[in-house]
Amino acid sequence: MEHSDLRLLNKILSPRDLAALDAAQLDALADEIRGLLITTVSKNGGHLASNLGVVELTIALHRVFDFKTDRLVFDVGHQSYVHKLLTGRLKGFEELRKRGGIAGFPKTTESVYDAFNTGHSSTSVSAAIGIMRADALQGVRRSVVAVIGDGALTGGMAYEALDDVGQQQLPLIVVLNDNEMSISGNVGGMSRHLAKVRSGRRYRGFKRRFSSSLKRIPHIGSKLSDRLERLKNRFKYFLLPNVLFEELGFTYLGPINGHDISALTEVLEHAKQMDKPVVVHVLTQKGKGYAPAEQNPEKFHGIGKFDEKTGESKSSVGNSAIFAGELCRLAESNGRITAITAAMTSGTGLETFKNRFPERFFDVGIAEQHAVTMAAGMAVSGALPVFCVYSSFLQRAYDQLLHDVCLQDLKVIFGIDRAGLVGADGETHHGIYDIAYLMTLPNMKLLSPSSRDELRACLDWAVENCKSPCAIRYNRGVLPERAYDGGSVLRWEFISPAAPVTVAATGRMVEAAINACKGLPVGVCSARCLRPMDEAALEALSRQEVIITLEDGIVNAGFGAQLAASMCERGAACRVINLGVPNRVVEQGTVAQQDEECGIDEASVRARVLEQLALAATQVREVKNV
Repeated sequence: MEHSDLRLLNKILSPRDLAALDAAQLDALADEIRGLLITTVSKNGGHLASNLGVVELTIALHRVFDFKTDRLVFDVGHQSYVHKLLTGRLKGFEELRKRGGIAGFPKTTESVYDAFNTGHSSTSVSAAIGIMRADALQGVRRSVVAVIGDGALTGGMAYEALDDVGQQQLPLIVVLNDNEMSISGNVGGMSRHLAKVRSGRRYRGFKRRFSSSLKRIPHIGSKLSDRLERLKNRFKYFLLPNVLFEELGFTYLGPINGHDISALTEVLEHAKQMDKPVVVHVLTQKGKGYAPAEQNPEKFHGIGKFDEKTGESKSSVGNSAIFAGELCRLAESNGRITAITAAMTSGTGLETFKNRFPERFFDVGIAEQHAVTMAAGMAVSGALPVFCVYSSFLQRAYDQLLHDVCLQDLKVIFGIDRAGLVGADGETHHGIYDIAYLMTLPNMKLLSPSSRDELRACLDWAVENCKSPCAIRYNRGVLPERAYDGGSVLRWEFISPAAPVTVAATGRMVEAAINACKGLPVGVCSARCLRPMDEAALEALSRQEVIITLEDGIVNAGFGAQLAASMCERGAACRVINLGVPNRVVEQGTVAQQDEECGIDEASVRARVLEQLALAATQVREVKNV
C-alpha cells in the first residue's frame, strides 16, 4: 500500500485527530492501517499477526486516554506498530526495524508516547506499578494502562505483579488482549451486560451505600452484610468468567469484542472512571484482515520477508530446522529424548518433533524458569530433556540453570537459538551474553559449532556421550556447509596451522576468520568447545606471538577474555587481542551492519590481522638492525 492511498491515516498527525472521525471513518482507518502493516512487514520482516489483531483496540485506547501524559505500557511490545502509526510516526514507517529507522518495539527515546522500553514478556504490570508508585510520591495523577496478551500471562512475573496491584488496590487498568480462545466460556450477553452495569457509577455508589447501611444495623448488620456478599459472589462466579482476577482484587470487565471500536471505547471510558484495579478482557483475532496470518498466526507472529500476495516466506531453512531435524533423527532410536519449548515451537523449529513425538513434546508457555527446572526434574527421573530456547530468553532462567541443573550436574541439553547478533529485532533480542554467563556455571559444557555438520555432531555428542549439562549455541540464519573434520567436538580444529599471528574464532565467526585471512600467513583455529577449553590447542597458541580472538558475544567477559586469562595463567608471552561485541547497546539493523559496527566483519578482521603482520615485520627488521 502506498502512502498516497492512506487518505485517513495521513490526517492522523497525533492521537487527538481521532476525535474528528465518525464510526465509519474509524473502521476505514483500521482497514488502511492493516494494509500498511501487511505491505511494510512483507518487505522488512517483523511481527505481523499480533499487530493486525490490535488495530481497533489501539485506536480505542488512544481515543479514551491522552498518552502524552497518561502512560501506556505494552507487554513484550511487538504489538506496538499501530500505536506508532497513531502517534506521529507514519513518516518513515517504511524504515521500520531498519538501521536508523523506527524500532520494532516501544522506545522512550523515540517518542514521548512510548512510556517504557519492552522486548521480553510478562513485564508490563510490574513496570506500570512502578510508574504509578513514583507518580504517587510526586503527587502526579494520571491513568496508567498495561496491555498484556494472554500468552504473557503464562509468565509467573505477571502474576506476582497482579497480586501486588490487587492487594494494594492500585487503580491500574490492565487490558487483557486475549487473541486465542476465551479464557472462559461465559462470553454471552449476560456477561457483557453485567460488566457494563458493574462498571457504572450508579451501581458502584449504590453498592457502597447499601453495604454501609447494612453494617449500621445493631448486632446483625456486619454478619448480614458478609452473608449477602458471599451470596453475591456465588452468583457472580457462576455468571462471570475469570474469577481469578476478582480473587486478586480486580474488577473484571468483559469479555469485549476487540474489533468493535465503539464497544471498546465505552468500556475503557468506564474503566478510566473507576478508582480501583480493573481488568478489561478484550477478545481479538490474531492476524485479522490478512488470510494467511489468520490461518497460521504462529508463522506470522514474527516473520522475515514474505510475498504479500501469497504469504509465502522468502526465508531459507536455518539452523533451527537443522538442529530440530537432527533431534528428531536421534529421538527415533532414543525414547528418553524429550523436547521442551517456551511458546516458541515454530521459532525453534520444533513443529516436526511435536507432530512426530507428541507425547514427548512440551510447550510450557512463556515460562523459561519453569522450563529449566522442569527439565531438571525430568533428568532426575531418567528422561533426556532438550530445551530449545532463544539465547536472550534463556537469560530469564539464570538462577534455575545454576541451582536446579548445574549444581546437581544433571544431563539437560540446551539448544540455544538466535545466539549472537540478531539484526532487526535489536538490542532486546541480541543473544550476546550467553557465552559470558554460561562459562561461569559449574559442570556446564558449552559448544559453539561453525558449520551445519558440526551443529549436528555437537548434538549427537551431547546426546550420546555427554554426562553433564550441555549447551549448544547457534546463530539465527544458517551456518556454512563446510565439511566436519570428524574429530571430537571437544577439540579445537586448526583450519590453518598455528602461526605467529593466529586467529581463534568460534561459531559463525569462524567463516569470517577464514575469509578475512585468505592469502595471508596467518593461522586460523575453530574453537568449537568453549567450556572446557581445549588444553592442547591453548598450549599450541601460547607459543605464538599474537592471538586474535573473534566471537559474536560480549567481548569483555566471553571467550576471548577467558582465553586471555588462560594465557596469563600459563605465563605465555603472546599478546591477545579480543574482537567481539562491545559492552554497549547495539541498535537494530542487518546483522552485517551490526558486525561492521562492532568491528567483527571480514573487512575489519582482515585490517586487524594486516596491522599485526605489519607490526611483526617491523619488529623483525628492528631486531635485525640491532
